Amino acid sequence: MTKAKRITALLISCAMLLALLAGCSGTKSRGEDNNDNNTQAEEGYPFTLDNYGRQVEITKRPQKVLTLGPNCTELFAALGLSDLVVGRSLVNHSRGPLPEYADAVNAIPELNHASATREAIISSGADFIYALDWEISEDGCNIEEVGQYGMTVYVNSAATVEQMYQEMLDIGKIFGVEDRAEALVADQKARIAAVQEKIKDQTPVNVLVYDSGNDGVFTCSGINFESLIISLAGGKNIFDDIDSKQWVTVTYEEALARKPDVILIHDYDSPGVDEKLAEIKANPTLAKLDCVKNERFATITLESVLPGDRIAYAVETLAKAFYPDVFE
Repeated sequence: MTKAKRITALLISCAMLLALLAGCSGTKSRGEDNNDNNTQAEEGYPFTLDNYGRQVEITKRPQKVLTLGPNCTELFAALGLSDLVVGRSLVNHSRGPLPEYADAVNAIPELNHASATREAIISSGADFIYALDWEISEDGCNIEEVGQYGMTVYVNSAATVEQMYQEMLDIGKIFGVEDRAEALVADQKARIAAVQEKIKDQTPVNVLVYDSGNDGVFTCSGINFESLIISLAGGKNIFDDIDSKQWVTVTYEEALARKPDVILIHDYDSPGVDEKLAEIKANPTLAKLDCVKNERFATITLESVLPGDRIAYAVETLAKAFYPDVFE
């Protein structure tokens, strides 16, 4: 090979090497892409939120979530976060998710069909729990104990609509989906406003909430979230003056004396609505009520009156039951 040919070959080799190096520098491996995504996902962390007087520190985006309560589970579906949920509880308190969230919710495995057990929670491998306040208490597995297993708890305990909106926004911030949370809140507000505009000239309907009956009527008090839902729908809980605890048992005579216009029956697995209707009609005291004689009954699924993503849905459902003529 001549000197000129050797120089030409050398130049070609150098050019090929440079091209190869340039190609490598412009290509990232899958691991590098994931690292970049992880870095972006962690932007904005850590931060601290107030959760009804508890300071909750969020150091990073949670990856494995337990939703203890059907309302908690459905909110995660509404925010597009169901793929992070590794277990749900209180399925026995549900008549099933809203149709638009059915696929997402039903794909989530049951941690427990009823209340979550201590053993199931601890062995779940979760790093975050969103739970109804009575699902994460001293009676089972409490906040302090699960913290020892690396689980951060955010409690669902809203007593006002604004508090529930804040929960939605907080969950949105924790998981980096603030835009979705803000859109959900805006939708709830708009739908409730539309109902209230439609019923603004109506006389409030006196409502007896009938969860179950035995030695009296097990009903909700004035500090129960359901009482607020009823008022937004144009009704008045006849026991809204009770503020000792959220759920109370009142005598049949007390219910009769307060003369409800309609009885609102909770729909969940057991006892069923038909069984409750039979109880009411067979009760010699409740049978004296005009609303029983005239069969002025309304039903709503229990999860719909728990604080969650169904605020507007519950208001719409109850308003139609309270004022059927208005919504024809």
